[in-house]
Amino acid sequence: MTTIAHRPVLPDVTLPPALRTALDSCLDITIPATREELYWLSLGPERGPKYDVSYDVNGTRVKEVDVVRCTNGIAVNYVEDYMRRRDPDCMRIADDLPSDKPRYRDRHGAEFDPVKAETLQWLSEQSLILVPFKAGGPRFGSPSLAVVPTNAAFFALALMDLQGWVTFDEIGPYTPRSILYVAPPFRHTRFDGKQIVVHDRTDELHEIFAYNLYPGPSAKKGVFSVLLDIGAHEGWLTAHASSVRVTTPYENETVVMHEGASGGGKSEMCQDIRREDDGRILLGYNVVSQEPYHITLAQSSRLEPVTDDMTLCHPSVQDAPGKLVVADAEDGWFVRVDNLREYGEDYDLEKAFIHPTQPLVFFNIKGVPDATALPWEHTLDSTGKPCPNPRVVISRREFGDVVDEPQPVDVRTFGVRMPLCTREQPSYGIMGMTHFVPPSIAWLWRLIAPRGDKNPSIGATDSELSAVHHGGMISEGVGSFWPFSTGTKVGGANLLLRQLVEADRTRYVLTPNQHIGAYKVGFSAEWLTREYLARRAGRIRHDKLVPSRLPLLGYTLADMRIDGQEIRPTFLRTERQSRVGVEAYDIGARILADFFKSELRQYLTDELDPLGRQIIELCLRDAPVEEYEALTPMYA
Repeated sequence: MTTIAHRPVLPDVTLPPALRTALDSCLDITIPATREELYWLSLGPERGPKYDVSYDVNGTRVKEVDVVRCTNGIAVNYVEDYMRRRDPDCMRIADDLPSDKPRYRDRHGAEFDPVKAETLQWLSEQSLILVPFKAGGPRFGSPSLAVVPTNAAFFALALMDLQGWVTFDEIGPYTPRSILYVAPPFRHTRFDGKQIVVHDRTDELHEIFAYNLYPGPSAKKGVFSVLLDIGAHEGWLTAHASSVRVTTPYENETVVMHEGASGGGKSEMCQDIRREDDGRILLGYNVVSQEPYHITLAQSSRLEPVTDDMTLCHPSVQDAPGKLVVADAEDGWFVRVDNLREYGEDYDLEKAFIHPTQPLVFFNIKGVPDATALPWEHTLDSTGKPCPNPRVVISRREFGDVVDEPQPVDVRTFGVRMPLCTREQPSYGIMGMTHFVPPSIAWLWRLIAPRGDKNPSIGATDSELSAVHHGGMISEGVGSFWPFSTGTKVGGANLLLRQLVEADRTRYVLTPNQHIGAYKVGFSAEWLTREYLARRAGRIRHDKLVPSRLPLLGYTLADMRIDGQEIRPTFLRTERQSRVGVEAYDIGARILADFFKSELRQYLTDELDPLGRQIIELCLRDAPVEEYEALTPMYA
């Protein structure tokens, strides 16, 4: 570990003059030489067992975080419930480059420059940790830098675990492509207690000012913003997606990439199918009659995760014509474990969390000094209910079956949280288990990226909560990466359309989670869809498909068999469920169609790709699926 005081700092790193001045003036700077050193810094000078992270706020000491030393890592818990999940309205844009996101001056009534100067002045008076990282992972990432108060070392540890450990010596002389600054007290002194993350961009440098200590909007999604910014300059995307290589019992390999809004099943796509104690799989149970529906699957496919959440579609690896080639944009994963509620629900994950090769960082998980942090013991919010967003940061290397090399994608699935739909309570929860769509409809679903039915990952505004509570939807938009983009919606839409159309040897599939009509399914439909697609190597004959009653749902299967077992047709076409019926289905279809139309009109600008305009106009006039397919043929 190197501690620097009152001498030149990072002489081989080209820094903005204002940052260099702040570093030259600060109390001291620590540059951890190893992850172990940074881990122990996270527990304070006494190395635990407990450490309070607190700051002076106008003369009052305000505690932000408890850090507890456990046998398998540190348990990080925030004092406020609000800080335990990402605020969807935290991004501010301080520069004048193209953006559709809220400008700092418009939301706060003044320019950011004085607050930026005040932030650097505050940092100049602190003990600091400096850590280098590569935004986008060690292999393809852009050299970057984080400036963190020493008492928030846990934040730097989480960042480095996500992005991958690297040293200044390993990078060599460089100019940072991005810089992340962490200044927690400003949340109270400037922003009324809100999580605010300010992005200040030039064509060469993306600065992120994080005025909070939850890593979601900054160390995680803030880095995502940097990658999207770089891609916008260079003409490529980082997808909000997971991907997995699926090997069937017959040794057929299929790579599935799964996208969707937060809570749409990305992490779950890389998880094994959950089974009952007797080995059967509960596909779902009828919420009205309580009737369960099980299937038996003697052997499921082997899963080898490729990416977990941020999927790099870097131009340097696009070497499979007609297919998108993907690589992980992270070295570690920010795994949500709200669906782990007791021992034995996912043995592989539990083993990795309880017996890691190096101590982990747990968020919103109960921590008892020198005891084992258990992933199913979620911190209680002030309501007395478990926090819905427990997380564990874990290295890819903790899993022996992870694929490190870039992979060509055979099937791109899109997941949507669907609410219950019955005759008595019609809703948009009409999606069947598996829908095949042409690229044009796949593009529309990504532009909208509906986030509904109790998404656990992020907070919501009062109006959003009201919309979901009353059966409505919220759009995360543009490929579901829009919440993290600092650019324009139309620019992202054009890049996404080009990516989908160029991958003309890829299948596009929609699959729901939580509910299929009147059935509660959790993520079983997604898992069984993955199994079905892998066993057919992603290939489906067109004569096996029938148009869905709602064109936006493309085609559904005439019948579906997995390992010789037929899936009930009512799981494929919800209008055939006795508890739903055609009338309730059509009400839900109209909710979906009207929502799509209301959200899509904003894209009809002069900057939109002409093909995109044609596709949106099809939606606006309720065109049949065959017209979408005529524009963008489905892979045969």
